[in-house]
Amino acid sequence: MKKLFVILASGLFLTACQSDSQRDRALVGGGLGAATGAAIGAAATGDVGGALAGAAIGGAGGAIVGSATTPKNCVAYDRNGNPYRVACP
Repeated sequence: MKKLFVILASGLFLTACQSDSQRDRALVGGGLGAATGAAIGAAATGDVGGALAGAAIGGAGGAIVGSATTPKNCVAYDRNGNPYRVACP
């Protein structure tokens, strides 16, 4: 029970980290997905194989979702060199 609490608490702390980097979001999403998948797989099957399968599926799904939900904010510069945000092409 303590392990599950530690995993869930660390997952909540990681969700507070927001990044605009696609790579960072994929890594955090993959980590959270793997942890959640492992916990669910272990609870559902009661063995290590289920936990490993859940971690693999959750990690892949979390990385895909994290990467796909990255905000598309680009920076452009005006004539004076001042930066401003624009929609990415």
